[in-house]
Amino acid sequence: MTRIKTHVKKGDTVEVISGNHKGSTGAVLQVLPEKGRVIIEGVHMISKHAKRSQDRPEGGIVRREGTLHISNVKLVSKEEKPSKGKSKASKSSK
Repeated sequence: MTRIKTHVKKGDTVEVISGNHKGSTGAVLQVLPEKGRVIIEGVHMISKHAKRSQDRPEGGIVRREGTLHISNVKLVSKEEKPSKGKSKASKSSK
């Protein structure tokens, strides 16, 4: 597959517009641009069977988020980052 340009970034709030989870909203946890998929918090929960290990001595079934195709999500709000430059309010003294 070819890498596609993504319209969402990690931390953005998105809404699912098609598929089984239509209407669900959540924050983007991870974007996989090479696969054209995203992982959204609390949407498309899957059950994964975990083998016993030192980290998880009991093993068992683990619930986690699955991926959705990026074309099935719509951006609701972007994550706001503070600006690194000077604020323009200090120039009002002219």
